[in-house]
Order: sequence, then structure tokens, then C-alpha cells
Amino acid sequence: MKKALKNITSYCTDHTSTPAQILYELERETWLKTLAPQMLSGHLQGQFFSFLSRMIRPKAVLEVGTFTGYAAICLAAGLQKSGQLHTIEVNEELEYLIRKYIKKAGLEDQIQLHIGDAKTIIPSLEVVFDLVFIDAGKFDNAFYYELALQKMNAGGHILIDNVLWDGKVATKKSDKDTRDIHAFNEMVQADERVENIMLPIRDGVLLVRKL
Repeated sequence: MKKALKNITSYCTDHTSTPAQILYELERETWLKTLAPQMLSGHLQGQFFSFLSRMIRPKAVLEVGTFTGYAAICLAAGLQKSGQLHTIEVNEELEYLIRKYIKKAGLEDQIQLHIGDAKTIIPSLEVVFDLVFIDAGKFDNAFYYELALQKMNAGGHILIDNVLWDGKVATKKSDKDTRDIHAFNEMVQADERVENIMLPIRDGVLLVRKL
């Protein structure tokens, strides 16, 4: 089953538009210079984010968990001309790499990087967001989800990453991490303030729309 899923993912990637050269360069440098390069969004997920952003045409985007900036660059693809993306990364050691590729992408005026604790930074942002991507501490998903809902109007969208947790949420695995991820997914499913769809892209992406 895992082999079949891997083959399907490869096939989907092969039949997805080629990303910009700068994203290839960022992916390569991420694998060379970081301890957990698998955290990077990558081709298939990145193109999905770009596609979604171009459809929504957001004026303001929030990303919680920048890593090296791959997803931020993809999510900025559909920003309105005067739009801005705020991205928050807690690991200050990654700042040089993030800023390097924001500059190479020509997005210095549209992407604002915040280094620090998202839990204190988000409440300080006086912005109404159209699109939010949550990809930070997985067990803080509910906290960031509530903050995101408070900072968007009806029709706003939220993306949450890693909601399949390597497929464990769909099995009888009983470890605490899996139970926590499953509990969050169940919470969103029962939330009458939103409509949602879970997509099996990489480690699972939950797409939510505020009603």
C-alpha cells in the first residue's frame, strides 16, 4: 500500500506544473544546510499553495512556521499588487536563509518575516487575513486555528499541514501524538463556523473556509 501511494504521489508530481527555478535552488540548499529538510513543502504541495493563492487573490496572508521560506514564496504567488504576507519563524538560525530567498524571489516588499514566538506575534498584528497557513508546533494547532479565525472575515481560508500524521490518524495507533492530531481534526470537523476538506497531499492538508 505504501509503495502504491508513493507511486501515485510521484505520478501526481510528474503531472504538476514545474516550479520556478528559485524553488529548486531553495529546496537544494535546504537539503544541504538544515537538519530536517523533509519539513520543506516541496513541489506538489508548493504548487497547490500557489494555485490556491492565485484563485483566492488574497490581500493579506499569514504563515505560522516559515522554515526556509518555500511555502511563503508559493503562497505569495497570488497576492494582490498591494498585498502582504506575514510569516513567522521561531528558529532565528534560519533567518539568513529565509531572507536570502525572499530577496532572490523579488518579494522583499511583499513578504514580512517575523522571528519569534507566533503566540505573541500574531495578536500584535493589526491585520485581517484572507489566507492563513498553519505549519508550526503540531500540538498548538487548535490555538493557532482559533487565533486565525479571530483575524479573518467570513470567506477567509485556513490551511493546516501534517493532519494525517504519516497516516497514523487513520489506523488504530494509540500514541499521544496521533491522538492529539486526531482530536484536532475532529474538532474542526465539528466546528459549525467553518466548512472543510481534508486532502491527502504529502502528510495531509486540511483546507478550511470560515462561514
